[in-house]
Amino acid sequence: MKAVFLDRDGTIGGKGGGIYPFEFTLYEYAPKAIKKLNELGIKVFLFTNQTRVGRGYFTETELLRGFKMMEEELEKHSAFFDDIFYCPHKPDDGCNCQKPNIGLLLEAQEKHLLILKECYVVGDTGNTDMVAASKAGTKKVLVKTGWGVGSLTTYRHNWIGIEPDYLAKDLVDVVDWIVSDLQKT
Repeated sequence: MKAVFLDRDGTIGGKGGGIYPFEFTLYEYAPKAIKKLNELGIKVFLFTNQTRVGRGYFTETELLRGFKMMEEELEKHSAFFDDIFYCPHKPDDGCNCQKPNIGLLLEAQEKHLLILKECYVVGDTGNTDMVAASKAGTKKVLVKTGWGVGSLTTYRHNWIGIEPDYLAKDLVDVVDWIVSDLQKT
């Protein structure tokens, strides 16, 4: 089973970094891009660190309501996530689910019977999204939205030795590349 894991903040919407769940908005092109993956029969998962829950900025209940609001917005465009995987822990909690750890990817692999080397991780941060993708053996796609440009320049030293399989302008570009990449296999 092939799947695409999409980071939230800076990848499908927002500006990068933790955004209060009720204030998060999708990029206007995100629903159409996600719908294209849905129509191709590719599983689409939200895959996000939400450390602000653990740090007390908002509750897990608020986060889940924010996810529901996002799903309702996607539904208006006939798009959907097949599942949502998130880490609510503080950075120093030592959990295995917080990116760059791969607990969320392993949970999805088990739950949805995935072959991770046939999956894609898409995100705007090298030191979390790309490192997790590298550890899990998925294809790595870095978007230049959100913190993507900073990940490639100012913070590139945090993920030396890891090269994205593709650098994308935005989520639309990502989906076009994934479609092209899938046709090669």
